[in-house]
Amino acid sequence: MLFPRKTFFLILFVFFISCKTKHAADQPQLVTTPAEMNQLVSENVKDVLDYALENNSKINDSIKLLLAHVVQSFYRQNDYHNIWSNKENWEPIADSLYDFISNASVYGLFPSDYHFKELKDLRNKLLIDSSVKADAVVWTKVDLMLTDAFMGISMHLKNGRLRPDTIALRSDTTLTDSFFIKNLKLALIKKQLTSVFNALEPTHPGYLMLKAGIPRFLDSMDKKVYTFITYPNKDSLGLVKALQKRLFEGGYIEMTDKLPDSAKLTIGIKKLQRNMRLKTDGKISASVIRTLNITDADRFKRIALTLDRYKQLPEKLPEKYIWVNLPSFYMQLWDDDTIVLQSKVIVGKPTTRTPTLNSAITDMVTYPQWTIPESIIKKEVLPALKRSPAYLSKKGFSLVDAKGETVDPYSVNWEKYTKGIPYKVVQGSGDDNALGILKFNFNNPYSVYMHDTNQRYLFNNTSRALSHGCVRVQDWKKLAFYIARNDSINQKPGTVAKYNTDSIRKWLAEKVRKRVIVQNKIPLFIRYFTCEGKDGKIIFHDDIYGEDKILSDKYFAGKNVLL
Repeated sequence: MLFPRKTFFLILFVFFISCKTKHAADQPQLVTTPAEMNQLVSENVKDVLDYALENNSKINDSIKLLLAHVVQSFYRQNDYHNIWSNKENWEPIADSLYDFISNASVYGLFPSDYHFKELKDLRNKLLIDSSVKADAVVWTKVDLMLTDAFMGISMHLKNGRLRPDTIALRSDTTLTDSFFIKNLKLALIKKQLTSVFNALEPTHPGYLMLKAGIPRFLDSMDKKVYTFITYPNKDSLGLVKALQKRLFEGGYIEMTDKLPDSAKLTIGIKKLQRNMRLKTDGKISASVIRTLNITDADRFKRIALTLDRYKQLPEKLPEKYIWVNLPSFYMQLWDDDTIVLQSKVIVGKPTTRTPTLNSAITDMVTYPQWTIPESIIKKEVLPALKRSPAYLSKKGFSLVDAKGETVDPYSVNWEKYTKGIPYKVVQGSGDDNALGILKFNFNNPYSVYMHDTNQRYLFNNTSRALSHGCVRVQDWKKLAFYIARNDSINQKPGTVAKYNTDSIRKWLAEKVRKRVIVQNKIPLFIRYFTCEGKDGKIIFHDDIYGEDKILSDKYFAGKNVLL
């Protein structure tokens, strides 16, 4: 069949383009003797890397390098010699790296991020097919993928996968080519990977305890696929049916052809709540549905996120510091790698979240006044004042103008204000004050602080996301006394301490408002870690602000540790 001249050249052009995009890395290159293999692989490595850098890090249609530029830098220094194989045989260290990748989940990593599927497929073929073993293209792929995997693992163990946020304390987050190359050369010299990788990880006790619990979690990991419950759901009958099925799948109720009566459903929900340490009220709620919808695969992602959050901390934390973990509802006071005080805390509601931040305790106030933040004034105080100016007196609040003078709330036309008011709303000090009888101040742009509370009974709640954003501390007195003793012990020679524990006791007994400056400021870290290791187990906390869900969808979508 004859083609017109223009058509012939068009077909020829398309053929040329298609051949060019299908790189030689997909065309078999068989050698006749093992001695030829190293030289041919070395030549291929250079060509394939040049191709990858021109094609979005892809060496073919199915394999994309994670750190192509770093991989090329290494091979350039190594004269493009292959390092993971020799004359059609894997080197022992290649076996070690393959085994590490296959078990990467014990480090909170996903094997699929390091070419595991492709490496496993080629490895199996190399074991059973002599023609594959004689193919230089296969060994080229193996070398490049293993090198890229080493670089990717190194990056993820050192810095994690999360982008540094505004509170990240690490200043050395940029890893240069020399960092990766140095570690790979060290591993090749020592012929040992684990010690090189372990040296990249954080040494924080919390990180090590969480990581230590991963093998046990993986061994008992539930691999079942469960019914997903849509909530909220306008179809109330559909909601109950889905909930019934899911409770049955979890072993909380017996399954019947009929819908369970409300009493049986309540019993099933209570069993779940007790098992998951939720408030045991037997009611269908967002927390109950959220708990049922979380699978062990999702929990592994939360482990991975938490490990990465540790990697955003500096390699060495201060000798003494206060650690508030919002999802656990606990505060810890650390001194020389030892927890010297642990206290329940109450944190912000999902609608008025406590911010994550870094700061330090600057001063303490006994019998403080509470100046209500503008956010609360807009949302709660102003609407209440429009209903009745008597709201202030009922709450024990005062209205204060810019001059510091008290204003009669009945003299103000509240209807003309929509976004705020030109006054301060202040609650006087006393036992009924929302801040309780002692407050800890620290610099931050959110107008939040740590303090006692006049609602101490709320510490009995399992879920304690109840505040407007401040952190209420159950053992505030122990914390205050520790800070006072720390100032006394570390005061400069020749100076006289301006306060001590006895001073605080006296002011509290006399109900005196006093503000004392903390001389030795204790660093404060407020963080969001939804799991922690304890006694070889992993304890999960509720994702109270939904942050893990957002980050999991962003960084780990489609990834599954079970694959």
